[in-house]
Amino acid sequence: MGVPDFICFKRRKSLSKILALMLLILSASALAQAHPPSADVVKMFPLDLRGFHTDPLSMRPLVTLAKEGLLQADYFASDANQTNASPFLGAEAEYLTENGNRLLVEIVRLRSDSEAYSFLTVTARKMREEERSQNMRLGNVGTASFIGPRSIVFFCDTTFARITNETAGNSDEVVALGHLLAETFGKGEDDVPVLVKHLPDWQATQPTAIYAVNVGPLRDAIPDQPILSELNFEGGTEAVSANYGQSQLVIVEFTTPQISIDNDQRILAKIQELKNQGQSAPSAYRRVGNYSVFVFNASDEKTANELIDQVKYQQVVQWLGEDPHLYEKLQRYFANTSAGVLLAVMESSGLSLLVCLGLGALLGGLLFRHRRAQQSASYSDAGGTVRLNLDELTGTDSQKLLDSRTSPDSNSRAS
Repeated sequence: MGVPDFICFKRRKSLSKILALMLLILSASALAQAHPPSADVVKMFPLDLRGFHTDPLSMRPLVTLAKEGLLQADYFASDANQTNASPFLGAEAEYLTENGNRLLVEIVRLRSDSEAYSFLTVTARKMREEERSQNMRLGNVGTASFIGPRSIVFFCDTTFARITNETAGNSDEVVALGHLLAETFGKGEDDVPVLVKHLPDWQATQPTAIYAVNVGPLRDAIPDQPILSELNFEGGTEAVSANYGQSQLVIVEFTTPQISIDNDQRILAKIQELKNQGQSAPSAYRRVGNYSVFVFNASDEKTANELIDQVKYQQVVQWLGEDPHLYEKLQRYFANTSAGVLLAVMESSGLSLLVCLGLGALLGGLLFRHRRAQQSASYSDAGGTVRLNLDELTGTDSQKLLDSRTSPDSNSRAS
């Protein structure tokens, strides 16, 4: 094929894509007019939300997301049991505000929270690529959200939503409506997938990380890498990608060790084949537990391997029945608990003993000083000897004087 033929072929291919997209939009519009939204779709759009109002007649299929190319089949998890079923349920509708602004609300309900989070990261990447959304920031709507100059994307449980202000160029009203809509969605696990937290410095990379339940998001985030086509996402395989300088890290998590080993062998063979053919290959690759870890476009192999060294595999085991190690776990729990209780009792007893000794010493010292003060009042300051009150000038305690009726002189006279 010559260069002119190749250019014509590319043009025909692009024209075919445009025509297919136009047919999709036209068919979606015709379908919306011919068939009213289902009861499940209507439930996703509350008619009134504290100043925001919509009409069921404004509900239509996901035309805007389809136009942006975000409803591709390889963006969603493959399901061998439901090959003909749609991987999502969704629609879009317009809400009116009290100020007369029009807000476009798009809601997509998927089959898992991982799919919903994946669709969130893909849509956020699309928004960042647009010039008007360069100033995106993390938000606090739903489980995770990103806020642009006049739009917001977020997810809760298995539901994704995007709200765009079609009238004004600010995001205040879309954030307010987002909070209200999020309250109508389920909470689910109320957290991002665990695999995201296994990225090195994941808090810093999460805002731009791409989560994938199929090869589509990885292919778009890291183009021209044939090795990604070797990944098999059947059986619940998921992946996450993040940028570290010029390097791009990809962690693929397989559900079982056997699937991980099978993919590892196929990946190693493909990498060697790509190198022999002089094609693009990862800067470094390694199997870490059930993870297949890739680094693309690194400055050198050493830097790529140092990045892989920071990835730690953390296995989580869930028993479908009774845990066979429950007795050992209980033993360790009670041993640790008993040791903690004993240590706490000893610490509290020792503290109590110290407090008692301190209070005893203080009270004893005060009592001793009081007794000494009383005793010193009965003695003179003349060498500690008893002082006779012969001149009856020194004051004495009359209660300590002998009664005159029992004085020695009277007794002697009586005898």
